[in-house]
Amino acid sequence: MESCPASFTAESASEVMKHVELHAEVAHGEDPKQWSQGDRDQVQKLIVAG
Repeated sequence: MESCPASFTAESASEVMKHVELHAEVAHGEDPKQWSQGDRDQVQKLIVAG
C-alpha cells in the first residue's frame, strides 16, 4: 500500500474506512476487497478520534 496525503473526516471510524476504500478505488485503482488484514490494520492505525 503506497503512502498518500489524503485525509477524511467522518462521524465514525467505519465511515472513514468507507471513504478510504472509495478513495483507494478511484484515485489509486486498488480493489479494497483484495487488501490483506495487515493492510486493513495499517489503515485502522491511521484513524484518530478528533
